[in-house]
Amino acid sequence: MDYSSYPRNDVLCIDMRSFYASVEAVKLGLDPMKTMLAVVGDPNRPGSIVLAASPQLKKKYGISNVSRFFELPDDPDIHIVPAHMADYLQMSVEITRLIHQYVPKEAIHQYSVDEVWVTVNGLERLFGNRWEAARKIKRDIKESFGITSSIGIGDNKFLAKVVMDLHAKKQGIAECRYEDVEEKLWPFPVEDIWGIGSRMKRNLNRMGIVTLGQLARFDPDRLRKRFGIMGEQLYWHAWGIDLSPVFGEFTKQEQKGFGHGISLLRDYSQEEAAVCILDLCEEVCRRARTAGKSGKTIHLGIGYSQETGGGFSRSRSIDLPTNVTMDVYHVCQQLFHEFYDGKSSIRRVYVTLDNLFDKQETQLNLFEDRTKKNDIGYVMDEIRDKFGSTAILRASSYTDAGITLERSRKIGGHYA
Repeated sequence: MDYSSYPRNDVLCIDMRSFYASVEAVKLGLDPMKTMLAVVGDPNRPGSIVLAASPQLKKKYGISNVSRFFELPDDPDIHIVPAHMADYLQMSVEITRLIHQYVPKEAIHQYSVDEVWVTVNGLERLFGNRWEAARKIKRDIKESFGITSSIGIGDNKFLAKVVMDLHAKKQGIAECRYEDVEEKLWPFPVEDIWGIGSRMKRNLNRMGIVTLGQLARFDPDRLRKRFGIMGEQLYWHAWGIDLSPVFGEFTKQEQKGFGHGISLLRDYSQEEAAVCILDLCEEVCRRARTAGKSGKTIHLGIGYSQETGGGFSRSRSIDLPTNVTMDVYHVCQQLFHEFYDGKSSIRRVYVTLDNLFDKQETQLNLFEDRTKKNDIGYVMDEIRDKFGSTAILRASSYTDAGITLERSRKIGGHYA
């Protein structure tokens, strides 16, 4: 591969080690890398998931982020703490502010709450080469917040991310240039590579592709024919080539739709599900109104309890775009009564509004007062913005089947 025509940038991929657990350890005055600590979504539920485990807990007992609370060993040295999502978000913001002292915001691409890409092109006179910049940022994060980080360095985002996953988590800082791909990446199985999930792994394995090196040497035309544009991207990634922008406005993205869903803590009946659906419709439409959007396609998904399994996922388009809660709710009710089997208990519900239009593009209807219906929603939104998300709710939200009050206490599905 001739890399001379491909851009070379100084990109860092920074990952905060066991971020949630590290934040909780720091709050308790403990060393995040030496203490055994588990962050549990809800310690009052034995089946609650372990959201994060400290490196020492992972090493000693093999606890991972997919373990359950009841699987934790009975060891008095293990600290069990509930999740505090607001604290993790605040810490993430503060770390990003620290990085902003090194580079402009256009060079920061926040990938997740605990992972960020940073482009450090042209900083040699201020902070040294990209290795020296990485060491300074890593040291500042540790000294300022007590959080240990791993940093991958690459010529592009893909290389920085993959070398961080495969090497930096053991070494602290690791680098992969174009010329290092064959040595540092090709020996690894495809499932270890960022962007290749379990389903793609199975498909590649069926084609005789087990390692990244085998993927790089595979016929790109066959990959393109089998997987479309994704196959072509896989091929170029296997050679370490990624043309993703390293500077830009990464926080602004075009909204394709508005969706909201929930996994219920108990089985819901048909009547209770209607209350849950209404609460979800309210939140979906509130977000659409805030963005000045309305939609013509309404999607309802229902998952049944484990005893029966299954469920359904159906959508329906309407003639005029809407962001009115009751309009969306009535369509969801139509879908529910049409496809619900009439007997299964319900454990998962989600509602989506897409096929979006700008608010000003919405047509008038001579047979109903759409302006009044829209105004009601916007007035309720203003009240919530001023006095809190639960300042005004529908009466059904206060019943045992309502989900809005409980969700208002959570961030990302976990208590703030």
